[in-house]
Amino acid sequence: MRALQFSEYGPASVLHVGEVPEPHAGPGQVRISVRAAGLTPADAYFRSGRFRDWIPLALPHTFGHDAAGVVDEVGAGVTDVGIGDEVFGSIDASGLGGAVAEFAVLGLWVPKPATLTWEEAGGLAGNAETAERVLTRLGVKEGMTLLIEGAAGGAGSITAQFAIALGATVIGTAGPGNQEFLASLGVRPTSYGPGLADRVRDLAPGGVDAVLDAAASGSLPELIAIAGSPDKVVTIADLKAGEYGVHLSRGAGPGADPLAIEGPARAAALAEQGRLTQRIAGVFPLERAAEAHELSETGHAPGKIIFTP
Repeated sequence: MRALQFSEYGPASVLHVGEVPEPHAGPGQVRISVRAAGLTPADAYFRSGRFRDWIPLALPHTFGHDAAGVVDEVGAGVTDVGIGDEVFGSIDASGLGGAVAEFAVLGLWVPKPATLTWEEAGGLAGNAETAERVLTRLGVKEGMTLLIEGAAGGAGSITAQFAIALGATVIGTAGPGNQEFLASLGVRPTSYGPGLADRVRDLAPGGVDAVLDAAASGSLPELIAIAGSPDKVVTIADLKAGEYGVHLSRGAGPGADPLAIEGPARAAALAEQGRLTQRIAGVFPLERAAEAHELSETGHAPGKIIFTP
């Protein structure tokens, strides 16, 4: 089968479409014929070699953690889906890739709501798990105010919608071109950069209860000052978090947090209720993978980047 791979660390030009053996569903797994799969910012880090000492990879490596498709194999012990069912989900937590291919084996899945397109569903599971994980870590609940740095991105926007569904007030930073989008989600938008504390104070005179950094913009010191304590701040993007006493939440690798496996189900339920928007920045065939990675590496992709094998 065709799969997106790299055989050496380097720039986006090292990406290639390779022929690999088809995977098969083991116990507690399903295999899908992939209709869409997501690209995450971490994929570029893996490809460049930035993570090679932290999470070494066997090369050639096949990309992808999230995918949506049609079930065509059901492993032993699986009783909640059957051949032909439409699902979205992610590969096993122990795996580091394999979804950006013609077939993928999922260890976590939920039924795909009819309200979601294949492209919207294909990149949703990872962001939904991340959103559930960080909101649980921060203890966000009804009546609280959450500040999200980088709220217009894939993880930031899904976290904002989850928090609003819980009854929280959300303030989100974004560039001028994304302010209207955030407002459409029910977020109180503001710009990032110098003076953030003053702008947040205007939007939330009573202060904020928790902060998520989803941007790695170097703003952790100011975010800590706004929150009043590093314990009230979680980042999913800044690898220097430990220098500031801030928790870096991740779902894989050494020191990873427990996975919030209920996240995709929450996303599906909200989508069915018309209360969840998955913004798509671009849809790329495998042959244009380098272009997709280059867009991701700008840090300004307006939503989720999707592959269609």
